[in-house]
Amino acid sequence: MKILFIGDIVGSPGRLAVKELLPGLKKEHGLDFVIANAENASGGSGITLRVAEELFASGVSVLTSGDHIWKKREIFEIINQEERILRPVNFPAGAPGRGEAVYCIDGARKIGVINVQGRVFMEALECPFKAVQKAIEDLSRETKAIIIDIHAEATSEKVAMGWYVDGLASAVLGTHTHIQTADEKILPGGCAYITDVGMSGPYDSVIGRRKEDVLERFLTNIPVRFEVADSDIQLHGVVLDIDDTSGKATSILRVQQRLSA
Repeated sequence: MKILFIGDIVGSPGRLAVKELLPGLKKEHGLDFVIANAENASGGSGITLRVAEELFASGVSVLTSGDHIWKKREIFEIINQEERILRPVNFPAGAPGRGEAVYCIDGARKIGVINVQGRVFMEALECPFKAVQKAIEDLSRETKAIIIDIHAEATSEKVAMGWYVDGLASAVLGTHTHIQTADEKILPGGCAYITDVGMSGPYDSVIGRRKEDVLERFLTNIPVRFEVADSDIQLHGVVLDIDDTSGKATSILRVQQRLSA
């Protein structure tokens, strides 16, 4: 099966990139399933129902998230009902929503998706490694094809997760830093890995925000509202080829496409 994972979608420019570029990517790569991290898709922080529906209508199958999942109040009302929106699996018991799920492809094949958040330099959630291990045990009862979005700051934590689940998961794909890394590989046990898949949004920016706003904050250390930038819109992600029978990845290809002006 061919899977596209789209990096952190930032605001309306990121959503526009998905809407305009995803149809061509589906045709070019023969995609079966599309996953996107959308925790910054609504105004640059959070997810709303309208934005989620817009992304689903654009061809995204599942939305993952991270530390900004709770930024929009209405997410509390929809995340328990909408199985296509995931929050990190290592939030404590009792948190709304779910961090793992199995989805059908073409009514026959199945794919499992796990969303997990790192702890290094981030909020101290439950152990991501133990949470992922438990989620893999749950999902593997239905499918061997399992994709993990690790939303984390530290490269070491992401690399460690890749080695931890090699042979158990099809892919470990890093999100959160908004900068695509060039370390894509297939680990010995058949797990595709990349430290960060990148960002879908405005690249004439500082990780999606207006350069002027971010520079003012760095130079003055005074709180500044970071507005979403709007120029040089690109879609970054990876295309995975996963063996239907074994669940092992056979290839991982980085994607970078620019939206025409």
